[in-house]
Parts: sequence; structure tokens; C-alpha cells
Amino acid sequence: MGMKKWQVVTIVLVIVLAGVAAGFFDFSQQINPQLAKLPGSPQVPEIPFRLGLDLQGGVHLVYQADLSRVDSADYDSAMEGLRDVIERRVNYFGVAEPLVQIEGRGDERRLIVEIAGVIDSEQAIELIGRAPFLDFREPKENYEEIVRKNQQVAETGEGDLEDPFQSTPLNGSFLERAEVGFEQLTQEPTILLTFNSEGAQLFQEITKRNVGKPLAIFLDNVLLQAPVVQTEISGGRAQITGRDFTIEEVRQVVRNLNAGAVPVSISLISQQTVGPTLGKVSLEQSLRAAAVGFLLVAVFMILFYRIPGVIAVVALFLYGVFLLFLFKMFGFTFTLAGIAGIILSVGMAVDANILIFSRFREEFLEGKSFAISWEEGFRRAWPSIRDGNITTLFVAIILFWFGTSFVRGFALALTLGILMSMFSAIFVTRNFLRLFLNTRFGEFRWLWK
Repeated sequence: MGMKKWQVVTIVLVIVLAGVAAGFFDFSQQINPQLAKLPGSPQVPEIPFRLGLDLQGGVHLVYQADLSRVDSADYDSAMEGLRDVIERRVNYFGVAEPLVQIEGRGDERRLIVEIAGVIDSEQAIELIGRAPFLDFREPKENYEEIVRKNQQVAETGEGDLEDPFQSTPLNGSFLERAEVGFEQLTQEPTILLTFNSEGAQLFQEITKRNVGKPLAIFLDNVLLQAPVVQTEISGGRAQITGRDFTIEEVRQVVRNLNAGAVPVSISLISQQTVGPTLGKVSLEQSLRAAAVGFLLVAVFMILFYRIPGVIAVVALFLYGVFLLFLFKMFGFTFTLAGIAGIILSVGMAVDANILIFSRFREEFLEGKSFAISWEEGFRRAWPSIRDGNITTLFVAIILFWFGTSFVRGFALALTLGILMSMFSAIFVTRNFLRLFLNTRFGEFRWLWK
């Protein structure tokens, strides 16, 4: 049994209102100044689109990792620890969510670093290229006095903070490895440290003179842990416990400790710098191309399919608004490759509408009623739409799984675009066409042929 008229109207209204809301969110920076002119009107949350380095400028670096000094069983953890270190170093530039990812298998591993908005590539290369430095520091003689002073500075905002720790001879070169352990009784996660013979001696001397005091562990001058020494520790094995430890926190600390204990040297093999001017030009050209393409498609669809063409244009417009909403809401990054994926998905959305309308027109020309032609058009077009989109979706997933960063951007945009295009063609277009069922518009056959 078909849907009632009021149900169709309700669905269409919901789609339109959702599209308006998504459009307000997409273009909040342009909408809010207009809303501000209306007294008492709310403001739309402003979340900027994330642009890749090819659209706003930045640095793309590819490093080759040397894993010759790492056991094959530890390749993954060593690279993950290195990635954590590099991410912290990249944050030095104030970049929000930089892209640092691992590629390759076996002992052939690469580190891809993308820092959007950074122009000083030499500074980035110098900062990133160093091996992680792990060191252990003990409290200064006036440790408690410095801590009290720092607390006062933090409360009043006046004065300078002083480092309460001082360096020791113990560093990452003496640490053989860190591991995740568990308490025998409580099964709470702990951090296990193992030092070599020379490191064991140094560690014993340090813990002996600092019982009851914290021993700070720094990686690249960033404090990782500051456990309190309970007793003098000999034998080169130590355990760090904490009631608030989660398993994921312990794993991350262990990765960082191992990154400093077994330095994985990296060598720069590829460098690409995109200036902000070039990125701005690329963005403007991409937007212009998208607007021209959409306009040409709209003109073709309206002239060739008449009312169905108008409905297709409205559905495509909503498709674009919803897709932009997803990219902004979930923080996906726009790149030139991603824009190419979106444009390709637009073509698939148009193709789905063309299949539906062509089938509908064939049925209508055979003299069938508007309602039967409409139902048969969707039924017969669906297998082709389904198979074409699913096969393309499989390809996009494969590209994302095995591709590099730029290819992944294309694959992600294509995947979202395909899913949204199917929603647009099957749900939006179909319900908009339902509005014309059992109306006088269906009697004007020239509007549909």
C-alpha cells in the first residue's frame, strides 16, 4: 500500500528543513552576520572547514625509518612510539591535528608528516628529524620550596615558573625496554622498566638518594611520568604503578619510553612545500570548477528532463549541502584529491537520476499512467544504481585501505559522496516525485517526456 499524501508532505518538509539547517551550519560565517541584524536571533555555531596543505599551504614530508636496531616483533610498537613523538613535535607549531601516519610493512616503514599552514619547512625538518631523547631527572635540593613557589605563581599569575628537577646521567640509552604489566592481586595495569647493567647501577644510585621523592621521566623535554620512589631499587628492574592508570594510558607511555630507549632514526626522502598563495588559488579554482560543473549539469537536466530535471537539481543541491555538513561536522580534511572524489560522486548522483528518469520516461511513453510509470522507473533503475555504486564503493574502500595520504583523501570523499548520492537519488528524489502523484501535473505529459 502506498504512502498517504500527508506522510509524503511531512517527509519532504523534513528533508527541506534539514537541508536548510545543514546549509546554515555549512555557511555559518556568512549567515551569522545576517542573523545578528535580527534582534534576539540565535547564532549558528561556527566550525571552520579543515583544509589540507594543498589548499592552505604547508609542508608534506616523507621519512624512511631505519629499523635495523629493532627486533622484528617490535616494529609496530617502535613505529607507533615514534609517531607519538613526532606528533608532539609537530604540535610545537600550533597546528591543530597534524597528519602523522605510518606506511609500509616489515622493515620497510615510512612516516608521512603533513603540517598544514606551516611555511618554515627547514624548521619543521630540523625539529622532526631528531631521534627521540629520553632522560631521567631527580628533584633539586630545594624541590619542595620550588613546588610551593610554582603553586603561588600559578594562583596569582605573577612571577616565573622554575623547573624543580635536575638532570642525571641516566637516559634512554641505558633503558633496554619498557613493557605493560599487571598487578598480581588487583590486575591493574603497570609499567615495567628494564635497564642494562650500567643503567641498573645508575638507577640504583638515583633511587637510593631520592626515596620518598618523585623521579621525573622526560621525553623531548616533555614530562611523561613522575613516580614517587618507594625504596632503593637494585637489579635493573622497576615498576611504575598508579591507581588511575588505564590500559591505553599505560600502552602509550610504554610506546613513548621505548621510542626513547631504542631510537628509530629517520631520513628525509621526499619534501613538498605548498605556499599559502598557491593553496588559495587552488581552492578558488576548485570551487569555481565545481560551481560551473553544477550549473552545466543543472541546465542539461532541466532542459532534457523538464520537471524531473528540476527535482534532480534540487536533490543534487541538498546532496551537496548534506555532504558539506558531514565534512565539517566530523572534521574531515578537504584536499584537492578529496574535491576530485566529491566531483566524481556528483557524477554518480546525476547518473542515478538519469537512470531513474529514463526508465520512467520509457514507461510513460508506452501509455502507462503516471503512478505506474513512476513506480516501474524506480524499480527497474534500482539494480543498475545499486550495482554501479557498490562496485565503486568497494574500489574506494580498497584505495583507502592500501593508499597513501592523498589517495586516502580521494577515497574517503568518494565513499561519503557515493553514500550520500544514493540517499539523494533513492530517498530525496523519490519523495519529491511522490508529491506529483494523483495531481493534475501528471496529466501534462509534455512536462515529463
